[in-house]
Amino acid sequence: MEREYNKEKYLKLLSKDYKNINEVAEEIINLQAILNLPKGTEMFLSDIHGEYEPFVHILNNGGGIIRSKIDDIFGNTITKKERATLATLIYYPEQKLKLMKKKIIDLDEWYTITLYRLIEVAKKVSSKYTRSKVRKAINRGFEYVIDELLNSQASNEKDKERYYKAIIRTIIDLKQSDSFIIAISHLIKRMAIDHLHIIGDIFDRGNRPDLVIEELKKFHSIDMQWGNHDISWMGAACGNSASIATVVRICARYNNIGTLEEAYGINIRPLSNFAMNTYNDDDCINFMPKVYDENKYNNTDKTNIAKIHKAITVIQFKLEGQMIKKHPEYNLDDRLLLDKMNLKKATVVVDGKKYKLNDTNFPTIDMKDPYKLTEEEAEVVERLCESFKHSQKLNEHMKFIYQKGELYTIFNSNLLFHACIPMNENGDFREVTFLGKRVKGKEYLDLINKTIKKVYFDLENRKELVDIMWYLWISPDSPFFGKDKMATFESYFIDDKDARREEKNPYYYLSANEDICDKILKEFKLNVKKSHIVNGHIPVKAKDGESPIRANGKLLVIDGGFAKSYQEKTGNAGYILTNNSHGLLLSQNRPFESVEKAIEEEKDIISEIIVKKTVGERKLVGDTDIGKVLRIQIDDLKELLNFYESGQIKQKL
Repeated sequence: MEREYNKEKYLKLLSKDYKNINEVAEEIINLQAILNLPKGTEMFLSDIHGEYEPFVHILNNGGGIIRSKIDDIFGNTITKKERATLATLIYYPEQKLKLMKKKIIDLDEWYTITLYRLIEVAKKVSSKYTRSKVRKAINRGFEYVIDELLNSQASNEKDKERYYKAIIRTIIDLKQSDSFIIAISHLIKRMAIDHLHIIGDIFDRGNRPDLVIEELKKFHSIDMQWGNHDISWMGAACGNSASIATVVRICARYNNIGTLEEAYGINIRPLSNFAMNTYNDDDCINFMPKVYDENKYNNTDKTNIAKIHKAITVIQFKLEGQMIKKHPEYNLDDRLLLDKMNLKKATVVVDGKKYKLNDTNFPTIDMKDPYKLTEEEAEVVERLCESFKHSQKLNEHMKFIYQKGELYTIFNSNLLFHACIPMNENGDFREVTFLGKRVKGKEYLDLINKTIKKVYFDLENRKELVDIMWYLWISPDSPFFGKDKMATFESYFIDDKDARREEKNPYYYLSANEDICDKILKEFKLNVKKSHIVNGHIPVKAKDGESPIRANGKLLVIDGGFAKSYQEKTGNAGYILTNNSHGLLLSQNRPFESVEKAIEEEKDIISEIIVKKTVGERKLVGDTDIGKVLRIQIDDLKELLNFYESGQIKQKL
């Protein structure tokens, strides 16, 4: 009885939106029509690492889709150079228009040809969507005109051409051509990608993660899977001091201290003053920043950054030591290395083996209590914590990341996560103790996901929980990390490469086996014949023959080196995965030089298609997760229709 009452109550609420039989029937017909449209295109990107310009270029070119559509339409009618110019105009309409108008003699003729071509591209990319959805995506002011041009009902080609010419002539005469080109270019880009997946690591290495997030906030449909570098920033924003030190250290390492100050208003001055005083006579040669771009947001002298870098690194190791002692349940005692140093002999013991130190100048370390901060260091940490806590933009960005993100996502039968699912060498899911509970596989990931959300949203218990964010950054059992140790100390202070070696979790080699991928997919209740695993985290070294496609196509690893710091190792600049109604398409990127070169020289970022995996029958919206939701809505509307027809709910005519 209670169940029927609740159903009737729900249908009465639904009747406020659909007031009578005609409105219900119209919506059912509309939803049924949507189910039979081709599914929209999904794009997958991973490991952006603050590289704003190439990221935006990929959004602009729709992962190569826009150029592909242009080639399909005009491949036999206009030159390759003309197609490249048209594509660049769509990617960067404002900037390209300025350049073109300086070169063109007969501007009216160019406008006429260009507007016609843009309309044809817009028709092609919007053909799989409802007229209503397309209209909503058009910039305000041109809705009617663009809608008319895309949906002309002229009886024959001659009438259609006359109709087009009349509208285009009017646009030119009213001097609205530039505005129209910008509006229709926006529509083409909007329609090219229906949904965007970010498979982790927005932060670190590149210099503008803040602009990447601002761009993501504007995107119409998006999900995110947190990466290990995201987790570090999330922990820092929630007040974990070891995470804060880690974030600042990596910014110093990649010459992004200025960006940290400019983008998020983090006050680095106390740290800078402390570093200059403490390491004044130290050249800090091992701490010189890695410079891949001349960062216009960072005017600080490189030697000063090196001193900041060393100061925060020592502070980080002290804070981490305090964390490890505070939480013996983390089982990270092997990372307590400051107390294993012998500064007189310039040695350190790691895993029972003695190594030579390349640096013994540690004026703030008291070997009787090496993990204790000096008064000056404690003040620096306190000031940094306050600065992170009160950064308005950082908190806005973290709120977005917490709200949009998850540890893993299941979307249209594909399993998306950044790094790994901890496994044993025999292929079993590794059972670990997390917050006092023995868990493994999906249950482990679900518990972590719930805990991360709680750290941010449960303010009363944040202090007790926030340390777990640092643990997830560094632990060998963390699905965000997946190595036996984080050899940060060794990479700075030991030249012997054996000491620096980090062994990967068995997941990374076992997952190349199709049976293991099937086991993982079954763990998440997915159909092994239709599903894929998509992750990033470990750059694919294409120049050494590594492939992003593994386990007979079941696993797609799409971190190929978006960040410039990886590109020497990988030989490319990352991968773009798209999933449309025809199947999967994996493309490899060229290194992106600059927006200026992309506009002036019309250079694109897609270099070659790695794999094209087509489905037997074209996938429709009805075959997707959205289709499942729409079917539920249709069932509810049919129930409402029955209630109207039987008189149980009165119609409003």
